[in-house]
Amino acid sequence: MAERSEHRELSPNEQSLSKQSLSNQTLTGATEARGLEALISRAARAGKGPAPVERWNPDFCGDLDMEIKADGTWFYLGTPIGRMPLVQLFSSVLRKDADGKTYLVTPVERVGIRVVDAPFVAVEMNVSGSGDDQVVTFRTNVGDVVAAGPGQPLRFVDEDETGGLKPYVLVRGRLEALVARPVMYELVEHGEEIDIDGSAMFAVRSGGEVYPIMPAEKLKRLSA
Repeated sequence: MAERSEHRELSPNEQSLSKQSLSNQTLTGATEARGLEALISRAARAGKGPAPVERWNPDFCGDLDMEIKADGTWFYLGTPIGRMPLVQLFSSVLRKDADGKTYLVTPVERVGIRVVDAPFVAVEMNVSGSGDDQVVTFRTNVGDVVAAGPGQPLRFVDEDETGGLKPYVLVRGRLEALVARPVMYELVEHGEEIDIDGSAMFAVRSGGEVYPIMPAEKLKRLSA
């Protein structure tokens, strides 16, 4: 199947045929990644970017043997998916629901997949401006560009097993990107001590928001 970087808008007749085809071939019944590609490509939105999965409410059709590892690598039937255009296509129909589970969603089908940590990884960042005007922008491993700020916040989680820190940025819906460790080190270089509700916090600014990383006293102990 030839790869295409864009999809044209489907006519009403084509949309009907697409739904019929999706009904006859299921995501859970696909036996290889290319079979999934054919199904999902018919559900993707015209042009670039994620499909409107938040507006789709199909029935749950079971779990798929697909897993996103902590490093962002996608596996299907135990085999890594090496083709980035295919991974990007799959990522365009991802949705995380209120039940905490992550799904691939088409207009007629919703299937569960496994996610070890976050579905995306922030692999690059850029900082523009300073002070209240500072904006931290991330690029994910599947090509999303996210400017941290209102609607797309940063959060920082203590990693109990290692005593380390794991930053996440919201990409869309409930889907987050884990900030890769080299990018995290770059991010904290832009942190500063800020008073938040009477407590001295080491925090980073972006998009007019302040995101606390850890108490300033804790940072001093770690740096001693």
